[in-house]
Amino acid sequence: MFVMELTYTAPVEAVEEEMDAHIAWLDGYYASGVFLASGRKVPRDGGIILAAGVSRAEIERIAAEDPFTLAGVCEYRITEFIATKTSGDLAAVRENPVG
Repeated sequence: MFVMELTYTAPVEAVEEEMDAHIAWLDGYYASGVFLASGRKVPRDGGIILAAGVSRAEIERIAAEDPFTLAGVCEYRITEFIATKTSGDLAAVRENPVG
């Protein structure tokens, strides 16, 4: 599983100009089952996306195609972790570590 942390690198007004395209991009990955949750950070200096079911290389490719990234209004920090315990709603993405 991945925590994708976005940090805005431009004023919020510039981020807002790309918001419709960013939401469409999010919707596509929700539909494919990759994105599990997302939202703004507080204070509003970026956002968080929880994702699962893909490799590190794939999640980096996905982040690179975000309209926010393409417009140069954010940077990503991607943290991978093994979700060994989850709520029942997230049982499908629970992992059993090897070793």
